[in-house]
Amino acid sequence: MWIRATCFLEFHNPVATPFLFMLRPRSGWQQWVAREEYVLIPAVSAVEFTDPFGNLCQRLMAPPGRFSVHTSVDIECSDASDEAPGAHFVEVQQLPDDTLPFLLPSRYCESDRLSQTAASIVSGRVSGYDQCTAIVNYIRQRIRYTPGAGQDIVSACEVNGRTEAVCRDMAHLGIACCRALSIPARMVVGYLENLQPMDLHAWFEAYVGGRWYTFDPTQDNLQGGRAAIAYGRDAADVAIYTQFGDPVELLGINVTVDRLETPR
Repeated sequence: MWIRATCFLEFHNPVATPFLFMLRPRSGWQQWVAREEYVLIPAVSAVEFTDPFGNLCQRLMAPPGRFSVHTSVDIECSDASDEAPGAHFVEVQQLPDDTLPFLLPSRYCESDRLSQTAASIVSGRVSGYDQCTAIVNYIRQRIRYTPGAGQDIVSACEVNGRTEAVCRDMAHLGIACCRALSIPARMVVGYLENLQPMDLHAWFEAYVGGRWYTFDPTQDNLQGGRAAIAYGRDAADVAIYTQFGDPVELLGINVTVDRLETPR
């Protein structure tokens, strides 16, 4: 299937401000980018680089006053994420080298503090995909997905003591529990068709059965087209924008995701 995803960000900058943006999805085996627009108003020069996780990052100096970023992308993706109940656990010594960073504790995913919790959650489950499913079910049963419930980023251990959370924080808990079981897990930020309310979305992927699979504690199923923008160890690696210096005001953000018959 094809989707068209757009993102509009508008800021007010008190002074000239350095920004890093992470707003360009890249083609991969799960998605294909066919058309893309990236407009800065007012126009300024930008430099793009690739971070250690392969994400496309845009670096620029925004002028004082109003500054906006408009992106639009047509992407071919599946209309539902793959599922693989029973997919096997991959022994650490057999893991690909590029998955190893996603086994370690990180700033918001303190997997070293959740070993007992994770073991309790997956008791009796077959190692691998079924353990990840048990973790997702645990999060859904304990924590209510509440968009807009918190602007401050909280860690997995903090989320585990709460009754409501946003998608990013629920993903942190899932990632930390997977890593506590020696299952590589990474944060994903991107677009999800039919998300309510519509916004950029966060979920996680776990490496089982020899590949990455999608898990989303905020949704009852894995239906709907997904387009990943960025991957990382946790939210610190996948911020869609980072500004430096004096605080700026985010005046607005608007995201749309629409299904297309064919790319145009």
